Amino acid sequence: MRKKCERYIMTMMCLGMMMLFCQRVEADDWIGTWATAPQLVETNNNPPSPYLANNSLRQIVQVSVGGQQLRLKLTNEYSNQSTEIKSVDIALAKTAGSKSDIIEETRQTLTFGGKQSLTMNAGGRATSDPIDFVFDDRANIAITIHFGQVSSNNVTGHPGSRTTSYIAKGNTNNFTGATTTEHWYVIDALETIKRDDQAKAIAILGNSITDGRGSTTNEQNRWADVFSRRLLDNEATKDMAVLNMGIGGNCVVSGGLGPSASNRYMRDLFGQEGVGYVILFEGVNDLGYSPNGVNTANAIINIYKQIISEAHRRGIFVYVGTIMPFKNNSYYSADHEKGRQTLNEWIRGSHDIDGVIDFDKVMQSAGDPEALNSAYLFQNDWLHPNADGHRAMGESVDLTLFTRTDKPEYIDPMVGTERLYMEAENMIVDGYGTAFGVMDDGNVSGGKYVRTVVNTPDLPSSKTRRLKFEFEAGKDTMYYVFARINCGSYDDDSYFIAMDEGDFHRANGLHTGGAWEWKNLSEFVDDGTKAEFFLTKGKHTLYIAGREDGACIDRVCVSSYSVAPTELGDEIDVVDAIKAVRIDSQDAIQSLHVHSDGRVSIDYVAAREDMPVRLSLYQLNGVKIASVSAVVGNSGHGSLTIPYSAPRGLYLCRLMIGDCTVTRKVIVH
Repeated sequence: MRKKCERYIMTMMCLGMMMLFCQRVEADDWIGTWATAPQLVETNNNPPSPYLANNSLRQIVQVSVGGQQLRLKLTNEYSNQSTEIKSVDIALAKTAGSKSDIIEETRQTLTFGGKQSLTMNAGGRATSDPIDFVFDDRANIAITIHFGQVSSNNVTGHPGSRTTSYIAKGNTNNFTGATTTEHWYVIDALETIKRDDQAKAIAILGNSITDGRGSTTNEQNRWADVFSRRLLDNEATKDMAVLNMGIGGNCVVSGGLGPSASNRYMRDLFGQEGVGYVILFEGVNDLGYSPNGVNTANAIINIYKQIISEAHRRGIFVYVGTIMPFKNNSYYSADHEKGRQTLNEWIRGSHDIDGVIDFDKVMQSAGDPEALNSAYLFQNDWLHPNADGHRAMGESVDLTLFTRTDKPEYIDPMVGTERLYMEAENMIVDGYGTAFGVMDDGNVSGGKYVRTVVNTPDLPSSKTRRLKFEFEAGKDTMYYVFARINCGSYDDDSYFIAMDEGDFHRANGLHTGGAWEWKNLSEFVDDGTKAEFFLTKGKHTLYIAGREDGACIDRVCVSSYSVAPTELGDEIDVVDAIKAVRIDSQDAIQSLHVHSDGRVSIDYVAAREDMPVRLSLYQLNGVKIASVSAVVGNSGHGSLTIPYSAPRGLYLCRLMIGDCTVTRKVIVH
C-alpha cells in the first residue's frame, strides 16, 4: 500500500511539474530567436526542379539567442493551394549553409497537435508542439521538411535567404547530390523559452539592406547578424534576440516586392513572440520610385507614426534608422534627395521616436554626403552596402539603447482630435453636370462612390460644379484632408482641393494600383504650394474638383488627427479575437470568434427574418480579402464563417444584416 501511495505521489508530482511547464509555456514566456518575413515567392525564385512535391527540403537558419526548448512555425499564407507535409525533422547543422550535413544525434521529428503529418490550407499556418532541444547562441539549425503534395509555382517563402537550401528526391535525409537554391520556403519562425525574465526580442522592419543584399552567402554577416553578435557578447544585452524582418524591394507605403510595410507591420513586428524593441529602417524604395520626394517622405512619416503609436501602446520601444545616401544610383534625383532629407530630418528631430540609429552618417562619403562611402559599395550600385558596409552598420548601433528598464510613454494620439466624414456621393452639388458620375458598389462605404468622368487639367477658376463638404470645426487647430480613393493608374490619380475662400491646390500622384486606400490629399500637393489648413472653430467648406477621368472617391474625412483612417471610415473599437466577444448593435447580437487556423466566424441574432447577411474581412486599408453571404433564417439565428485562413495580423471584420452594419477590428494571433 505504501509503495502504491509513493507511486501515486510521484505520479502526481510529475503531472504537477508538467502542468507547471505547460502553464509557463502558455504565459508569454516564448521568445522568437529567428524569424523571416514571408511573401508570395516570385516566379524566378520558385523552387527549382525536382521541386518540393513528394520530395525533401533541408533549410538552415542561424538563430540569435540559444535555449533549451524549441518550437517551429510554418506558413502557407500566400499560397492558393494547400500544402501537405508528411513530417518535419530538426537538428543542429554542421555549417551555416555551405553544406547540408547535420549532427545526426541531435535530429528530432516534430509533431503538430501530436501528429507528425499535417496539411496547411491555402492561407494557413501551423505551429509545432514544443520539444526539448539544447542549442547555443547563434547556433545553426537544420529544418528538414518531407513534403507530400505542394504547388511548384505558388509558394509562400522568403527569397532573400542568403543561405543555401537543399532539395532531395523522395522522403529522405540523404542530401548527397541535392539540388541547391538560395531561398527559404514555408518556414516562418523558431521560438524558445526566455532564459531570463528581462529577455526581449528586437524586431527589425526593413528592405533589401536589412535582408542582407551585399552580404556573403552562408556567412550570416548581414548588419543585423553583426548587431546580434555584439548584443550577445555584451553582458547587459546577452539575452536579446534579433528578428530580421527585411524583404528585398519592399516599400513602406505601397508597391514594391512583398506586402508593404504598412500592410505587414502588425504581423512582422507585433505578431512575433517576446518583442520589446522595434527598429524601423525602410523608405529608400518608396523614394526611388516617387513622383514627389517630399510627399512620399510625409506619407512614410505618417505610417511610421502609426507603427510607433501601436508599439508604445504595447509597451515596446521604437528606434528608427536614417535613410542612407543613394547618389549615383538610378533612384537618385534632386527631388528624391529632398525627400530623403525630409525624412531624415524628421527622424532626427521627432519626439515620437525613442532613439535614432544614424546609418546615414555612418555610411555616407566624407567628400559627398549624398553618396555612399565608396569603400562600402556592393557591385558599384551605390545603394547596397558590401560585407564591410554591413559590418560598419552593425557595429555602429548603440547597445545601450537596448538596456532600458522604463516603459515608453503612450499618449493616445486621437485624444482631443476629431474626424468628420462625408460620403462623396452626398458632396455633389452646384449643378455638377457631367463632371462626375455616381457608381454603385456594395463593397464601398454607403454602397456608392463618385468617379471623375471628364479631364479638366487646368486649375479651376471657380468653386461651382465641385464636390462640396460643409462642416464645423470643433477647435482652432490644424486640419488634414483625407479621401478614400481608388486610382488605378498614373493617368487618373489627381484632384484639386480648396478650403473656404482659398485657392485650389493640385493633389497629384495618388495612384493606388486599383485598390481603395485612404490618402492625405494635403501630402500630395505638387504645385509648389502648401495645402495646410489651420482652421478656426466654426463652419468651413471643403471643395474637391476632378482633374483626370477615371479617378474614384468613396468618402472624405476632415480630421485634426494627422494619421489617415485605417478603416472603411467607421469609428470602431479593437476586439481581441483570442476570446469570443459579444457585440451589441441595433438589430443584432453577434459572437465573434477566430479559429486556430485563422478563419473568422460570427454567430448572430437578427431582429427580422429573410434579410440578406454578409460577413467580409478587410485589410486595414479597406481592401476586401474575402466574404461570405447568406439569408437570415426563420429563427433569426445564424452563423457565418469566412472561407479564408488569415495570417497573424490586424483586420477589419464587417457584418451587414439588412441595413445594419457592424465593423470591428479583429486581431488574429
